[in-house]
Amino acid sequence: MVIGRFAPSPTGPLHFGSLVAAVASYCDAKSQGGKWLLRIEDVDITRRVEGASDDIIRTLQRYGFEWDGAIVYQSQRSEYYEHALTRLRHLGLAYPCTCSRKEIADSSTQKGIEGVIYPGTCLHHPIKPNTSIAWRLKTPAKKISFEDRIVGWQEHNIGQDIGDFVIKRADGLFNYQLAVVVDDAMQGITHVVRGADLLQSTTRQIYLQQCLGYAPLAYAHIPLVLNNQGQKLSKQTMAASVANSSPAETIYQALCFLQQSPPDTIKNATLNRVWRWAISNWNANRLAGA
Repeated sequence: MVIGRFAPSPTGPLHFGSLVAAVASYCDAKSQGGKWLLRIEDVDITRRVEGASDDIIRTLQRYGFEWDGAIVYQSQRSEYYEHALTRLRHLGLAYPCTCSRKEIADSSTQKGIEGVIYPGTCLHHPIKPNTSIAWRLKTPAKKISFEDRIVGWQEHNIGQDIGDFVIKRADGLFNYQLAVVVDDAMQGITHVVRGADLLQSTTRQIYLQQCLGYAPLAYAHIPLVLNNQGQKLSKQTMAASVANSSPAETIYQALCFLQQSPPDTIKNATLNRVWRWAISNWNANRLAGA
């Protein structure tokens, strides 16, 4: 059975870009007779906005989303992430690191897809005493690839393009990459539909899945909704929350953005009718090359 999910971070109210991702993942799962789960990705409590989780949930309910099972909160799942870290340590795949960002920037000579590559200082030398410890995952010079359902073939050399990355931070919080991999596996997720801003994270997550012995997933990364300055809609770019009124019309607009070509006749239809059309006519292939 197909099991999809929507996993917003509670950093503010739901904006149109997040709604588009929710619509895409919902239609993709439901059109295949599958389940759709809701997960609140609040593992980074330093970014969490008070009341945002409840606000997102209410908005999704108002817009007619129906998730299967209980809502999962990452902030309540640290024991599972710790267990995964322990497994990686026992396998010899994780090691402690006490390097600061400045030390890494000063000592690294290699650039990767998201900045400097960690030079492996703490892998090869003793860690500093009386210093907070982060945990990194060892990354070999190994190619990790996958066929994205929308974007197509993707490949990174996990060691040369990304390097040993943090899976638990020095402040004690678990990194998103580890948390999302553990959650997807434990919830039985089979299909991930999300924004293209997470495309470059996928090979890291696939490598973690391989290290932990988890099943591979099917990925589809949808185009991002941008503002007039070409920036992704987000709290940082002051994105407005979706309107409380006219949810059916907003879902219609999301379907248009997703290249689903909904007929004008459903623009002002009931919310139930819009959803019936959206699920019955969903085709992710229309986004290929978008």
